[in-house]
Amino acid sequence: MPQSRSASLLTIYPHITSRDRLLLQLLDDHQVLTTDQIQRMLFHARRTCQIRLGELAALGLLDRFRFARDGGGSQPWHWTLGHHGHRFQAAAHQRPEPTLRTSRQTAQRLSANPHLAHLLTTNEFFVRLTAHARRHPETRLDRWWSESLTTKQYRTITADGHGLWSVDDTTVGFFLEADTGTEPLTRVVAKLDRYAQLIRRGGPRYPVLFWLGSEQREEHLHRLLRARRGDVAVATATHTSEPADAVWLPAAATGRIRLAALPSDHGQPVADNPNYDDDGTFVL
Repeated sequence: MPQSRSASLLTIYPHITSRDRLLLQLLDDHQVLTTDQIQRMLFHARRTCQIRLGELAALGLLDRFRFARDGGGSQPWHWTLGHHGHRFQAAAHQRPEPTLRTSRQTAQRLSANPHLAHLLTTNEFFVRLTAHARRHPETRLDRWWSESLTTKQYRTITADGHGLWSVDDTTVGFFLEADTGTEPLTRVVAKLDRYAQLIRRGGPRYPVLFWLGSEQREEHLHRLLRARRGDVAVATATHTSEPADAVWLPAAATGRIRLAALPSDHGQPVADNPNYDDDGTFVL
């Protein structure tokens, strides 16, 4: 690394707070967050959030983009890592330092990604849990894994995300399927076959949460679930709901329950279950 480039990054370090580091890690893990999502997770006042994001962008730690709204106006700012943010995270995780061109291409490809809305919907689910935990100290989001990390760790499944949610001494694992209505429901239900394979390999028996865009789509999904064997725990809710609340309707049930009340089993301490270390101890 040329000395001038190293020094330019080091001069930024005194300006980075612990909250900034958390934000950089969140964007490194989950690619993109809106101003509103960042504020709900990390700030109390929206104006304070906006000012700090502007300062981090001026330092090159963050980048941003937004689109025009149909009918006029603009969508919210979407925030991602800037070049110095990518460099900082590369140094923190001992990864090769990215070039300026690579950093810019990453942001450009993300902004043009046809699945951007789906990614933001997935992130919104976890943002709501994080915001809930800020207001309720007895609750915690112990794990928030992205689609890529979940796929890497569990191999046979392609969930949109995975988490561990704790309320007092109760911890529930889950896999998230954030549905935006672009797939036929028959294909959505077929995804459960991979979760069944995971269970048969000794993996966790976590509920699969289908987070749906409308009550009508939720009702149609339950009709299909009634015709399926109950080898995988399934629960549904809609995007208008708060995931931590009593909004989850299990398959074949008539009443909604809280996320923490769903059945959950961390699986067996087998070699390919990431919930356990080499000596069979459960790890977060």
